Amino acid sequence: MVLPLVSRVASPYSDHMMRKILMSLAAVLLLAAPAMAEKLSLNAISGYLNSFQTASGEFTQINADGTISTGRLYIKRPGRIRFEYNPPENSLVMAGGGTVAIFDGKSNSSAEQFPLSQTPLNLILERNVNLARRSMVVGHQSDGKTTTVIAQDPEHPEYGNIRLVFTANPIELRQWVITDGGGDQTTVVLGELAKGVTLQPSLFNIRHEEARRQ
Repeated sequence: MVLPLVSRVASPYSDHMMRKILMSLAAVLLLAAPAMAEKLSLNAISGYLNSFQTASGEFTQINADGTISTGRLYIKRPGRIRFEYNPPENSLVMAGGGTVAIFDGKSNSSAEQFPLSQTPLNLILERNVNLARRSMVVGHQSDGKTTTVIAQDPEHPEYGNIRLVFTANPIELRQWVITDGGGDQTTVVLGELAKGVTLQPSLFNIRHEEARRQ
């Protein structure tokens, strides 16, 4: 199951604008990476992910159907994440209490919900990330500028996988690509992440959000 799942919402961007955004994203990744960099070890990447509990920043999402969405991301490990989508979508995807909830910005109906444990994103939201354990990493390579790690739940490969792209000096997570069990892909390109930020518990409280929307 692709996360976020609101990729089915129509994109507000024209084809020309989408091409400009994609070119800009490629340029950002190219400029962010050093000319050459050694492949980051799994221990170094795990250490980076464990080095912060909270983070927030802008994101651009390339959906499975080729459309593009933008918004703001909030992370609070373990197990909590929130995607706020910009207008005209106004959709919301949040995880808290072991559950993922998808709120449709164009509907007042109850959120669609499913277990966080059934999504690949759960792997980087764990309390203690250890990519080297449990044979969870099925790919680990470098193109000389970035290091890519592909991970999946070894007990449930049908849940799909997550491909994480990092740059070095210092280590930063730049994007992830989630592939669901059906092969559909959603790419999230991250802006600069502000770490150690104060995030209110209500940002990840599904019941609170449902009550607010009534």
